[in-house]
Amino acid sequence: MPIVVNSNTSATVASYNLSKANDALRKSLNRLSSGNRINAPGDDAGGLAVAYKLDSQASRTTRLIQNAQNALSYLEVQDSALSSVGSMLDRIAELRTMAQDLTKNTGDIENYSKEFIELQTQLSQIREEKFNGISLFSIETSETSLVGMSNATLSLGSASHENTSDGSLMTYDKFSRTLLTNSSGVQSSGSISINVVNLQFVLSIGALTSNTGTIANLGGFGISSAGDGLIEQNGQYIISDILDVSVSQLTDAIERLADMRAENGAEQNRVANAIDLMRNNLASIEAAHGRIADTDVALESTRFAKENILVQASASMTAQANQLSNVALTLIG
Repeated sequence: MPIVVNSNTSATVASYNLSKANDALRKSLNRLSSGNRINAPGDDAGGLAVAYKLDSQASRTTRLIQNAQNALSYLEVQDSALSSVGSMLDRIAELRTMAQDLTKNTGDIENYSKEFIELQTQLSQIREEKFNGISLFSIETSETSLVGMSNATLSLGSASHENTSDGSLMTYDKFSRTLLTNSSGVQSSGSISINVVNLQFVLSIGALTSNTGTIANLGGFGISSAGDGLIEQNGQYIISDILDVSVSQLTDAIERLADMRAENGAEQNRVANAIDLMRNNLASIEAAHGRIADTDVALESTRFAKENILVQASASMTAQANQLSNVALTLIG
């Protein structure tokens, strides 16, 4: 190879290798310092797109888990209220049983009826219980403003229940709210129906025993006008005489309440399982995102050491190559 002065191919090649090694070193340093394998779209365009979508899905799944936990709290508060309703129904049934004691006089029965009225008034107030402004209970009505919709969407359906005392079938309005459990936001891909318990249905007793023409329920829900055997109490028309309610009517109400609590428990279990599934999905999504976007520190440390050596070697060789032209000067001298 001739010795020339105007061009130094060896220095040019050494300089190119130095620039290339320096770029690789900078990229490795950037990955190690940020913890991200992809720091620019050019690093891995396809991987960046997949990682971005996975990160978005992980964020939505995290929020879905929080929503489901809130729904679980809603159901727990609802069950606590239903438990109180059950205690009052048990007490009313106890009062009714004591009132049929042949040794009780009219005054005794009237005293039982006083507590009966107070318990009904409390039942009517339980209907107003809310969780963060969202109604726990509904009643039979076409006016959605009366069922405490607030900002939540309320769905209306119908269901039926058979009374064990006489085999009669009761059809009632069933209200529910939908909990989405899939990050797509599509209901068919994953959702749970949360029951807004129809308290009027639970506490319905049908006709009063002393007046078959008067239909009532414990608490006076949906009763817009007074009838025989009903009195007005805090805007509700409730039953005044405990003897107007039969034990079988009360046991039917207790059974309906038991069914509502069982449904509540089933929904709690389903929500808990949905939360478990979403947590597992979130862990898998984060693992997949990490494999695509995160830096393998062990591998990248090895690359960093390699590129660091190459930079130093290239810099040294570039300096050496720049001295080759001195040979020509020696010959000229």
